[in-house]
Amino acid sequence: MIQSTLVEGVVKAQKGHRDAWGDVYRELSPSVYRLCRRVLPTQEDAEDATMEIFLKAQIRLDQYDPERPFKAWLYRVAANHCWDLLRQRRGKGQTGTGDTEISRLETKDPDPQQVLLDRQSHQQVREALSKLEDRARLAITLRYYAELSYEEIAEALGVNTSFVGVLLLRARHKMRRWLTEEATS
Repeated sequence: MIQSTLVEGVVKAQKGHRDAWGDVYRELSPSVYRLCRRVLPTQEDAEDATMEIFLKAQIRLDQYDPERPFKAWLYRVAANHCWDLLRQRRGKGQTGTGDTEISRLETKDPDPQQVLLDRQSHQQVREALSKLEDRARLAITLRYYAELSYEEIAEALGVNTSFVGVLLLRARHKMRRWLTEEATS
């Protein structure tokens, strides 16, 4: 679904067309789920969060400005929702991110040795990602897994674009340092 078609669907949904909101959901729920899955501890948390995010977005459709990218607006709703869940978890003493899944590109015939190395690398990245503070983890996830631009990330996180660059730079440095320490120990 291209942006103009997406916006048309959202405008129809704002007017109460249920089928239009269903189309928006079918188009964007996989990417919202992937975002949630990389940020939240379990698959069940990500599934629940995805549903809750789309319910929130549907209720708040009147707040969406069709002049702005809908996907960035939706990611802002998703980022805020995930952030709230992480804060609630921290308040309850549940700080780990569990088995946060990082998707892996697969070839047709994967080499068993490469599969093992990939799993080890992904585990290390997963652990480094889980060590980041929540906003930095969200920024990294939005940039490298949702492939949003700095402007879209700024919109989603409610910060200015230059701060996104600083946030990403610091997060990459921390992750690089942690991964280097892991490799040398």
